[in-house]
Amino acid sequence: MNQVQILTSRILALGAIALTGLQPAAAQDIQTKDVEGFGGVIAREYENSREWWPADPRPPEGAPNVIMFVLDDVGFAQVGSFGGLIETPNIDKLASNGLRYNNFHTTALCSPSRASLMAGRFPHSIGLGSHALTAMGFPGYNAVMPASAKSVANYLQSVGYVNYALGKWDHTPLYEVSQVGPFDRWPSGEGFQHAYTFMAADVHQFVPVMWNDHSPEPYRKSVHLDQDLADRAIEWITGHKSIKPDLPFLMLWASGSMHSPHHAPDSYLDRYKGKFDMGWDKAREAILARQKQLGIIPQKTELTERIDEIPAWDSLSADEKRLYARQMEVFAAQMEWVDFQIGRIVGELERIGELENTLIFVTADNGASGEGGLAGTFNETYVLNGLQTSLEANLRHLERWGREDTYPHYHAGWAMAGNTPFRYFKQSQHRGGQHDHLVVHWPDGIEAKGEIRKQYHHISDIAPTIMEAAGVQVPDSYHGVKQQPMDGTSMLYSFNDAAAPDRKRRQYFEMFGNRAIWADGWKAVTLHANRMPWNVNVVLPFDQDEWELYHVAEDFSENVNLASVHPEKLEELKQIFDEEAWKYNVYPLYDDMVKRLTKQQDRLFEGQNQFVYFAPGAFRIAEKASAPVKNRAHRIETTLELQGGEEGVIVAVGGMTGGFSMFVQDGKLHFDYNYLDGVHYNLVSPPLPQGATELKFNFIKTREFGGIGELYVNGEKVDEVEMPQMHISTYSLAETFDIGLDTGTQVSRLYTDPFAFKGKLDRVVITLTD
Repeated sequence: MNQVQILTSRILALGAIALTGLQPAAAQDIQTKDVEGFGGVIAREYENSREWWPADPRPPEGAPNVIMFVLDDVGFAQVGSFGGLIETPNIDKLASNGLRYNNFHTTALCSPSRASLMAGRFPHSIGLGSHALTAMGFPGYNAVMPASAKSVANYLQSVGYVNYALGKWDHTPLYEVSQVGPFDRWPSGEGFQHAYTFMAADVHQFVPVMWNDHSPEPYRKSVHLDQDLADRAIEWITGHKSIKPDLPFLMLWASGSMHSPHHAPDSYLDRYKGKFDMGWDKAREAILARQKQLGIIPQKTELTERIDEIPAWDSLSADEKRLYARQMEVFAAQMEWVDFQIGRIVGELERIGELENTLIFVTADNGASGEGGLAGTFNETYVLNGLQTSLEANLRHLERWGREDTYPHYHAGWAMAGNTPFRYFKQSQHRGGQHDHLVVHWPDGIEAKGEIRKQYHHISDIAPTIMEAAGVQVPDSYHGVKQQPMDGTSMLYSFNDAAAPDRKRRQYFEMFGNRAIWADGWKAVTLHANRMPWNVNVVLPFDQDEWELYHVAEDFSENVNLASVHPEKLEELKQIFDEEAWKYNVYPLYDDMVKRLTKQQDRLFEGQNQFVYFAPGAFRIAEKASAPVKNRAHRIETTLELQGGEEGVIVAVGGMTGGFSMFVQDGKLHFDYNYLDGVHYNLVSPPLPQGATELKFNFIKTREFGGIGELYVNGEKVDEVEMPQMHISTYSLAETFDIGLDTGTQVSRLYTDPFAFKGKLDRVVITLTD
C-alpha cells in the first residue's frame, strides 16, 4: 500500500475501534482473519498506533503541587510572623508549620520582580529592568521577554503540569493588552492553561477590570476582588483534583493587595480603629521589639533613623494625625482581608488531602510603597502624573477612605514603618525597597517547622527551586529555541539544613538608576539623585550619585555607612557591580521616568495620525494601546442616525481616577474630561436633531498639557471650555479605552454604570491634528 492508503487505513481502523468499542483482546482475535482484510487492518493498526500516537506527558513521580501567593507592596515588617502589627493568622500558620526566610530579596518593583519570579532569570537579562510601563529600546528595558527565557510554568506544562494564573499580571506591555494581543507575554504564552487576571499594575477592588484568558470579563461589581480570586482558585483546585488527581498543578495567586487602591469591605474597615493612633515612630519601635522577640532579625539589629523627608509623628497637627492614622487602619484592614482569603485556599487544600504535597511560597514583589507621598492620597493618579495631593483634598475624602469612591494610598511614613528596621521604600535598592518576607510551606519536603532560614536569596531563585522540587530540568531548547540558563539559585539545599552556607556569592540590583551590589556579606548601594518615590521628575547625572557601604553580615538593617572607613572595599564592590551590569544588560542607564511613561504611545503609533474604532468590538483596550491624545491637538468624531431616545457612551477612556467620556444623555451630546480632585471640564450641546447627525469634539492645544475644548453638532460649534490642566502621563493604570460603553469605574459622574449606547453606533474616528 502507498502512504495515502496506509494513512487512510489507520484512520478507518481507529475509527472502527472507536465505533465498535473493541477492547485490545477483541482486536487480537481479528488478526486470525485475512491479514489484508479490514479486520486485519484494524488489529494491526491498533497495535502500531502506539508508535505514532503521542503519549501524554507525565510529571516525575511525587512531583508536588505548587502555589505562589504573591502580595503587592507588602513590606518586610507588615506580616505578623515577621513582627508586623497587622493580624495575618493564616500566613503565620504556614510559617509556624514551615520556614521563614529573613534574607530574601526582590527587584524593588512589581513588573521586574514578577517577570524574574516566573523566568528564574535576573530582570535585565529578560528585558524587564524596570516596569513594563517605562520600557525603552535598550535590551535590558524593552519589556519583551525573549523566547529564550521561558517561564517555570512553560517547563512544567511540558511535563504534564496543569497551570493556573490568578490576579495581577503586569509584566506584559500595556500596548499588547487587547483582544488581539499578541499573547506571547500573557499568561497563556508563559505556560498557564487557565488565567483570570487584571493586566495592569493595579485594579479597583470593587469594580475590577478583568480578563478571562484572552477575553474581557463583563462589567460587574464585587464584594472585593480578593474574594473572587480565592473563589476561582478553590474552584480550579477542587475541579482539577476531582478529574486528574494524579496530575500536579502550579498556581500563581497574585492579589492586587496591598498596592493602591487600599480597599476593604465595610465589615473590615473599622477593625483597626484607633490602633495606629500611636503614629509611625512608635510603631517602628514596637515592630523592632516584636522582630527581636520572634528572632526574625538579629538581636543586635539597630533601627535606622527616620529620614528627614518624613516628619516626626509628634510634630503633626491633629487633622494630619487623624487622616494618617485612618490611612493605616484601612491598609491594615485590607491586609487582614487578603490573609483571610489565603487561609480559605489553604483550608481547601487540607480538606481534599493535598496540603502535604503542595509547595507553597508566600512573598511580595517589593518593599512597602512610599508612592503615596507626604500626605497620602485619595487618588493615586496624582503621583502617576508627577503631582502630590494636598492635605485639604485628602481631608475631604476622609470619611469615605477605603470605599469604592476612593482610590487611596497611605502616607510614606507608614511605608517606612512597614519596612522596619530598614531605610527607604519600594524602588530603592536599600533594604527597605528590596528586602521582603518569604514563607515556604511543604510538609512532604520540609522536615522543620517554624524555623528561620538566613541564607541570602533573590526572587529569581524561586523558579529553580520549583524545578528542583519537581525533578524537572531546564530544557536545552523549548519549541525550537535555545534556552538561557536560569540565573537564579535553587533554595532547596536550605530547606532541611539551617546551617547550609550561602550558595550565592553576589547579587546586583538596579531600579530607575538606584543601584546596589551584594557580595559575600558586603553591600554597596546608591540612591540615585537622592530621589524619593514620590518625586518622579528628578533627573540628575549618574556620576553625581553617592555610594554607601554596609557590612550587612554584621549590620542587618544597613544602619552604619562604612564608605569612608573602607573606601577600598567600596571600590571593589563598585567594580563587581560594573561587571554584573555589563553581563546582565543593566547599561545604559536612563532615569527620566515621566518621559519614559509618556513616550510609549508615541513610539507605538509614530507617524499615525488617524485611528478608526468600530462598534461593538472596540472595547477593553489598554489606555496605552489607544490613540495618543495627551498633549496633542485632536478631534473625536462620529456620525449617528438619530431616531430619538438614543443614549449612552460613544467613547470613553479612563475611569473615576481620570479620563474623558463623550456620550448622549437626555437627548444632548456631552463631553466630560475628569481631571484630579473632582475637577471636571464639561461641554454639552442643545437638544440633538433627528436623522444623520455629525458629532465632534475638538481640542486646541494652547499650552503644554492644556488648551480649549470645543463641541460641534453638524459642523456648528455648540459649546467651548477652557481646559487649563490635563493629565501628563496616564489617566489610570487599570481602566481602559472603550467604544459604546464605559467599562470599569465611570469617568463621568453623570452616569453610574457602563451606560452602553442604545442606538446604532458605527464607528468613532480620532484624528491627531498637530
